[in-house]
Amino acid sequence: MPRAEGFSRIPESLKKVTDLCQKGHDDTDVYYSECLTMDLSGALTSRWFKSPTDPQEEKKENELKSRGNLPAHIAIIMDGNGRWAKQKGKTRIEGHAAGIDAVRDVVEAAAKLDIRYLTLFTFSIENWKRPEKEISALMQLLIKVLQKEAKALYKNNIRLHVIGNIPQLPRKVRQTISETMELTENNTGLTLCIALSYSGKWDILQACRSICTEIEAGKLSPKDLDEQCLESFLSTHGMPEPELLIRTSGEFRISNFLLWQSAYSEIYFSDIYWPDFRRDQFFDAIRDFQKRERRFGLTSDQLKDDNNAIPGK
Repeated sequence: MPRAEGFSRIPESLKKVTDLCQKGHDDTDVYYSECLTMDLSGALTSRWFKSPTDPQEEKKENELKSRGNLPAHIAIIMDGNGRWAKQKGKTRIEGHAAGIDAVRDVVEAAAKLDIRYLTLFTFSIENWKRPEKEISALMQLLIKVLQKEAKALYKNNIRLHVIGNIPQLPRKVRQTISETMELTENNTGLTLCIALSYSGKWDILQACRSICTEIEAGKLSPKDLDEQCLESFLSTHGMPEPELLIRTSGEFRISNFLLWQSAYSEIYFSDIYWPDFRRDQFFDAIRDFQKRERRFGLTSDQLKDDNNAIPGK
């Protein structure tokens, strides 16, 4: 996918990783070495796709499916790990670890509903400004989860896709991502898209830079530039725009996430902190989505006219 060359001002914590990556350093993991002895095993017990069959859950799934208006692409801003941890007297790192169960449950639910794409905002470019210890733990956590659950994703026909400024990640993270994506690349079920070192502004900027490069090379004319052209250079190229955008923790903003792609997304805000978010809340968001009338600039009366095509449909 097209990528930006970088930014003129890079947060110091991000620059440490970037410098090592650019130099081809074999020990990029030194950046988070102090966390290698951290015991996160309790949060990493493999329970993916091992939830017991619940007749009530199956009934809810069937009800949602029967309405015939499931979103093809759901995006989630997973927010509230730190506040959840503070509320319970735990560290922020423990809060992030606790969020793994929420990811597992929502991924399972999305797969059972035959949702085509689920995008999770995992780590933003702005998150590089956080304390180094927290970033280090997050990188370690990501590696351990992917290594532990890659086979479960493969066996359950889930394809892993990652968007974001991947070259800025530590070598070990990039290697683990690459291995998991390669393992699952031919799966045809749910596409689990992880937004990692990502921001909406970065995505648009890198697309514009790539377009400028194509124009300079004579491969593209300014006359050819339209919405479809720009979208073809975004990191989400080939994916449908998210029809439903969920944000947890009671915040009411989209925090620089999928800015172009979510122009017509239905937004659902939940007061639940991410570690406590489960499929019941996920179902509530979908149920709310199914009640909404998506007009795309048209009137309600126009929507009833079959001659009016709905944009993006």
